[in-house]
Amino acid sequence: MSRFRLLIEYEGSRYHGWQQNAGVKTIQGEMLKACEQLFNTKKIELYGASRTDAGVHALGQVAHLDVPTQMHAETLAGRINELLPNDIHILKAEKCDAGFHARYSALARSYVYVISRRRSAFGKRSVWWVKEELSINKMKETAALFKGFHDFSSFGAATGEEKSTLVDISHLEISESGDLILIHILGSHFLWMMVRRITGVLVHAGKGKLSMKEIRGFMDHHSERPSQLAAPPSGLYLQRVYYPGESIDFHPKIPILI
Repeated sequence: MSRFRLLIEYEGSRYHGWQQNAGVKTIQGEMLKACEQLFNTKKIELYGASRTDAGVHALGQVAHLDVPTQMHAETLAGRINELLPNDIHILKAEKCDAGFHARYSALARSYVYVISRRRSAFGKRSVWWVKEELSINKMKETAALFKGFHDFSSFGAATGEEKSTLVDISHLEISESGDLILIHILGSHFLWMMVRRITGVLVHAGKGKLSMKEIRGFMDHHSERPSQLAAPPSGLYLQRVYYPGESIDFHPKIPILI
C-alpha cells in the first residue's frame, strides 16, 4: 500500500460537499469511484484536510490517498484525472510518508470569500452578489473583532473531530479587486458554517445594519443571529491548507471570471 499526498481543486456547485454520503454526489465519492475504477479494488482510503460543505469550492484542498500501487505519482494523478468529472481536478500528486495525514498533520487552513458588487453573467455560482452598497471601512473595522483566540460558538458548531468552539484566527483581511470584495481568513481550524456566518455578519455591518456593540455581543454570549445572516456557499473557497515548514500566503489570487 502506497500513500500519496494530493492537491485538488474543484468547483463545488454540483456537489453535496466533500464528505462521502450515500445517495448524494460528493467530491470524495467521485474521487473514490474514479480510483476504484482505475485500480479495480475497493481497498482504497482517501482523507481530506477540510470537509467543505455543499456548494463550496476549493483552490487547494489537500487529501491523502492510500492505494495498492507502485505507480509514479505524476502518472497516478493523470490517470485519475481522466476518470474524474471536469469540475474536479488533481493539481499535484506526490508520494508521502505513511505518517502524513491530510487532516491531522495540518497546522492551519485559509479560506477566501468572494463578494461581487455587480450582477454578472458568469459569476452566479462563484460569487455572492450583494446589491446594497457596502462600506469597506466598516467591514474592516468589524473584521478586527474576530482576530485572535475566541469562542466562536455563535458562528458555528463543533462537529466530528472538532470538540471545541475555541478557534484562533491569525489573519482576516478585506481587500478590493475591481467589482469584487475579497475576504481572506486564516485560522487553526474552522467550525461548521463558521466562515459563511462571519461573512454574513461582515456584510450586514457593511450595510450599516449591525453595530459594533451587537457584534461584540455575539463574541461574548451565544447568539443565533449569525446563523440567520450566513452568506451563501457560492462565494466560498478553501484556498490553502498549511503544514509544518510552509510559509503563509497573505495575498491569494482567485481565478474568478467576472
